[in-house]
Amino acid sequence: MTVVKRIIANIAADSVPKVREFYAELFSLDVLMDLGWIVTLGTADKATTQLSILREGGSGAPVPHLSIEVSDVDEVYARAREMNCTIVPDSRNEPWGVRRFFVTDPTSKIVNVLSHIRS
Repeated sequence: MTVVKRIIANIAADSVPKVREFYAELFSLDVLMDLGWIVTLGTADKATTQLSILREGGSGAPVPHLSIEVSDVDEVYARAREMNCTIVPDSRNEPWGVRRFFVTDPTSKIVNVLSHIRS
């Protein structure tokens, strides 16, 4: 039986370095591979393979292109503000137990940045 080892989000970009800088800086990601025409970013931490299929983004939000869970959403939110990123909606707690905000990357992709709320 074949087992999925990972799912990789691919983002088309005219300026690979500009998009690399955005994700590396905002999420403190390491460059795992750089061939010029493709750059793969990541961390040493292992993540669970997940694929979300949705009809809307929740709380009236649009469907995001990516969802990135972080350990401290407020820290990433502050970094996004310092980077003058486009943020919509503002950081907020959602009824399903996450704190999140949406940020637009240099290719106009909507990124849902979230942390689970600890009780």
